[in-house]
Amino acid sequence: MTKMNVFLRSFFLCAFLLALAPGLARAADGQASDDIAHFLAGLPPSANSPLASLTNDAAWKKYAEVFNTDWKNLENKQLEKVRAWSAANVKQSQPVLFYMFSGPDYLYANAFFPNAKTIVMSGLEPSGAIPELSDINSHTVAGEVNGIRAALGNILKHSYFITSQMGSQLSRPKLSGTLPIIYVFLARSERTIHDVSLVGLDKDGKLHPLDEAGFVPVTKGAKVVFAGSDGEERTLYYFRTDLSNKGVPNSGFLKFCESFGQGDAFVKSASYLLHTPGFSEVREFLIKKTVSLVQDDTGIPLKFLNDNEWQLHPFGTYLAPIRQFAHAQQPKLVELFKKNSEGPLNFTVGYRWGKPSNLLLAVKATPKAQ
Repeated sequence: MTKMNVFLRSFFLCAFLLALAPGLARAADGQASDDIAHFLAGLPPSANSPLASLTNDAAWKKYAEVFNTDWKNLENKQLEKVRAWSAANVKQSQPVLFYMFSGPDYLYANAFFPNAKTIVMSGLEPSGAIPELSDINSHTVAGEVNGIRAALGNILKHSYFITSQMGSQLSRPKLSGTLPIIYVFLARSERTIHDVSLVGLDKDGKLHPLDEAGFVPVTKGAKVVFAGSDGEERTLYYFRTDLSNKGVPNSGFLKFCESFGQGDAFVKSASYLLHTPGFSEVREFLIKKTVSLVQDDTGIPLKFLNDNEWQLHPFGTYLAPIRQFAHAQQPKLVELFKKNSEGPLNFTVGYRWGKPSNLLLAVKATPKAQ
């Protein structure tokens, strides 16, 4: 073989490998992210992960032991019951789920809507940088996992995050924002992360890579591609955005949501914001675009769910909002639950932790043939 032939072979081989490089990098990043998710969730990463040796650390072992116990309790008391309720009652699940005011709560999104192929979540907390633990060691592992533990405390105990506390809990130097929490919930839900990227929206709701040259985002977020045991890829979007009427016109967020067409919606522990005039635009979006709506009483007030357009299925017991939100009492909802409740809930959801909870399943009625 001549020197020229050797050169050409080497040239084309290099070109071929360079062409594959982006795909290889994405696969490697996905594996690294999945390993980090497992590690933060108190689960062993892959055997060849740089994090594998740290699972022998006493601090991580203790963390994993406590996490396993707490997760088992959460499964028994909450998640398996939520999944059973959903399987029995949410009969028309759509491929898209809109979860407004969610924060990083993939946990309950997945429990109530396990068949969703695309989940759009939003909150006031930033997604943060893509989690990276290349320089973690036996001296720093305790601080990192205990920080995650603190951020998870409320939702593991009470089914919701407390927004006022999340700013400090999600602002650690290495693992900041909502992504580390989403990672934990994906790993514990037996999901495999394939790809993670930071993204942004323009004012027209078009999605761009955050590092796209010349792109100035009006809203920032993250995109996570993952799969369950069936291997089918699913996508989670999380955006930091103001859902008030002042925020949505310039955020591109509702325009992005509109691109998915009809979907399901989930609202819980949302501070009764959808009861106020200042959040009418997102409320109208949900009314227009939702097929099946699952919400506690902090969601869309009953007066906006017309009986001719919605089939209403109340579950559990509606008493009254907690004292902090006494202004959001709904006499018509009290009447609906007293007359038509379809049975108690054997799990707790919303602000009345440990007390009778309420859920309203509202299904858009099929238009009658003319």
